[in-house]
Amino acid sequence: MRSLVEPTQHESELVRKARQGDKGAFSALVKRYESTVYGFAFKVCRNQEQAAETLQDTFVNVYRKLDQFDGRAKFSTWLYQIVTNNCLMKRRKRKIEEAALSLDAAEGEKVGADPEGAVPHQALASFKTTPQDEFVNKELRELLDEAILRLPMDQRIVFVLRDVEGRSSEEAAKILKLSVPAVKSRLRRARVFLREQLREYVET
Repeated sequence: MRSLVEPTQHESELVRKARQGDKGAFSALVKRYESTVYGFAFKVCRNQEQAAETLQDTFVNVYRKLDQFDGRAKFSTWLYQIVTNNCLMKRRKRKIEEAALSLDAAEGEKVGADPEGAVPHQALASFKTTPQDEFVNKELRELLDEAILRLPMDQRIVFVLRDVEGRSSEEAAKILKLSVPAVKSRLRRARVFLREQLREYVET
């Protein structure tokens, strides 16, 4: 008989049942976190297709590795670790593909990809604007979006976790398996870089 899962069921109980093979409990975990996983992946990748692929890959990984979750960290922290690893793997894959395209370009083919991978300009999903603000802020949001794409991936992920997702330095450190000072250092470098990229716009 198919398992029934109450919407208010405690997360630890869902995880326990999912580890025991309860498909209903696993589906409930997916439903609870799919928007969080997609949102974070999109903010890092800045590409809807890549974010959707990361969402799918993440829950495949969760299903396969759920028996490795020991409960010492929060489930959400463990989940962020998996999403982050998937984002990094996709980044490395794109780097390899871009290198191959560059070799093709050297042989005479025209390539339109930029160093970070071609993505459309999209406003940061975390920005909350009123209709009156939309037109005024559009250019700044596009500039910030472009600047974030120019951040090294290690700094970009820290920036998204801290300044976009609102995670604490301590939680970001657990997710990334870094020390808190290392997280703060990367965040500081990311903020300095972004301020420099936007300085001309802000100061005019």
